[in-house]
Amino acid sequence: MVQRILTAAVFAIGLASSAAALQPGDSAPQRDVKMRNVDGREVSIADIAGIKGTLVIFTCNHCPWAKAWETRIVALGNTYRGKGIGVIAVNANDPSEHAEDGFDEMVQRAKQRDFQFPYVVDKGSTVARAFAAQRTPEVFLFDASGKLVYHGTIDDNAEDAGAVKQHFLGDALEAVANGQPVALQETKALGCTIKYYGS
Repeated sequence: MVQRILTAAVFAIGLASSAAALQPGDSAPQRDVKMRNVDGREVSIADIAGIKGTLVIFTCNHCPWAKAWETRIVALGNTYRGKGIGVIAVNANDPSEHAEDGFDEMVQRAKQRDFQFPYVVDKGSTVARAFAAQRTPEVFLFDASGKLVYHGTIDDNAEDAGAVKQHFLGDALEAVANGQPVALQETKALGCTIKYYGS
C-alpha cells in the first residue's frame, strides 16, 4: 500500500514537471558539448549520433526509479545501438547531493550493468538544462533527421518488468530503427528530480 501511494505521488509530480521539455519535432540542443565518458574520453551527442536515430537518456546512480528501470534501459540501449541508433546516458546530477552519483561510481555501474554505450557526466548540468530535462530517468529519442519523435518514460511499470503492458520506449525505438513514424510521441517522465549543479 505504501509503495502504491508513493508511486501515485511520484506519478503526479512527473505530470507537473515535464511540460517545459522539448516538443516533438525539435532538434537536440547542445549537441556538440563534450562530456566525460566513463572510459575517460570526451564525447558529445553529435559524436554518438546513429544513422537511424539518437537516444539521449538522462539518468543517474542513486535514484530508485533509475535503478528500477536500469536493466531495461541498458538492454534497450545495447540492442538498438546495434540497429543504427546512437545511445548516450547522461548524468546531470551534482554528486555533492548524492555521492553515489560520482564519476568513480558511474564507472563501476557501467561495468556492472554492461553499458555498451557512453555514460557521461554533464558537468554543470548544461545539457540537461538545455533539454529542460527534469527527471531520472527521462528519455529523448530523435529520428534520422535529428527531430524529436519520443520523449518521456520507459514503460508503464517501473516496479515489475514482467507486468509491463505498454513498452513506450521500446516501441518508439523499433519504429525509428525501421524508419517508421512513432505512434506515441510523448509520455510523462517519472522519477527523481535532477539535482542540478548550483541549484
